[in-house]
Formats: sequence, structure tokens, C-alpha cells
Amino acid sequence: MGKLANKVAVVTGAASGIGLASAKAMLEEGAKVVCVDRDEKALAELKQQLGDDFIPMVTDLLDPAACKQLIPKILAQVGAIDIFHANAGLYVGGDLVDADVDDIDRMLNLNINVVMKNVRQVIPHMADRKTGDIIVTSSLAAHYPTPWEPVYASSKWAIDCFVQTTRRQVFKDGLRVGSISPGPVVTSLLADWPAEKLAQAQAEGSLIDSQEIAEIIIFMLTRPRGVTIRDVVVLPTNFDL
Repeated sequence: MGKLANKVAVVTGAASGIGLASAKAMLEEGAKVVCVDRDEKALAELKQQLGDDFIPMVTDLLDPAACKQLIPKILAQVGAIDIFHANAGLYVGGDLVDADVDDIDRMLNLNINVVMKNVRQVIPHMADRKTGDIIVTSSLAAHYPTPWEPVYASSKWAIDCFVQTTRRQVFKDGLRVGSISPGPVVTSLLADWPAEKLAQAQAEGSLIDSQEIAEIIIFMLTRPRGVTIRDVVVLPTNFDL
């Protein structure tokens, strides 16, 4: 029996990257996983591969109405949420003056507002049950003023503050809130990296595989209830800020 047997988890941005690795790891540990993503085709294909405990939920979290209904919709379908992994995110890199203002709005909305709204809606359910785990995908950029990504880094600094403050509000109800802060991970978010920087990182072995992040998430979720891993900063050994 897996370490997460009889648990119900929710992962946003679950069709690829860290979200998919997290969902797969939780499935391997015995959880049922509601996988939230806007990519209907990818979710359908993954459902065929991963079986009945992979529960696809096609949702565009940038649609305010769909975002508002996400947690009630999930609870109506599966009845309970033990784990919520707020993972969905966007990336805007490069010089601030080169960033498209609409892209800035979309990224800040998904990386900050959506996370806050989803977590705000799941807390009362978990608090009533006096147990629950909330994990947010943050970034090494939350801990360092990364000069090549001021917009993205700012969103993750906000999330770091959100995790630390919210944790203090809800631990009395038996809830744990933590974040995972990876350095560069091999995901689609790196598509916006400068080509020369990405090529250099790949050549030097300065990227992390998403499976490594998923293993840390399982570690966080399986600590005794009296232990909270508030934040894990993980980076490639060869990575140099």
C-alpha cells in the first residue's frame, strides 16, 4: 500500500512538467488525483495511460467563473480533498521594457491571484476536516532578485510571502502549507529563456528533471503531521546565480 493510499489530491497545471510529475508520483503512492489543466487533449491521453485514479478536469484557471467553481466542482465529484498542489503558472522573462503588458497581466493573474483564490476556497473544507496539505510551486526566483526575469521573480516573491503568512493562519486547524522552490527545471516554461542561456545550462548540466521535484513533494507530504516543510529550495549542483 502506498504512502498516500486513500488520499485525494488535486494538482493544477497537471498535463505537463512539474504538475504531471507530481500527479504521477502521487498516483504511484496510492492517491486518487484530480488533474486540472486547460489542455483537454493532453488530459484525455494521460487518462488512457494512467488509469481510473487519474481524474481529468479541463479548466481554464484564467477564466474567473471557471476558477471560482473549481473547488466546488471537484468536491461535488470526489467528495474530499486531502492534498492541493497549486502548480499552474506562466513565465515572462527578459528585460522589463521588452515584456508585453498583456502577458504581464496573464502571468501575474495565474501565478498569484489564481493561487490565492484556489487556496482560499480549499481551506474551509480542509479546516472542517482538521487535516490537509497545501503545496505551492514557487521558484528559486522567490529567494533571489533574478535580473533576467523581474516580472516572474516578483510573482514568486509574492507567493513566498503568501505561503509563509497563510501557514501561520491555518496551522491551528491541522493544515500544512509549504512551497517547493526549484531552480531551472526542464519544462515548457524554459521556452522563453534566452537561447544562449538555455544552451549553456543544458551543456553544463544545470537543469533539474521534474521527477526530482516530484520526489521532494512526496517527502513533504509524508512527514508526520506535527512536521511542516515550509519551503524546499532545490537547484542543480552546477547552477550558479
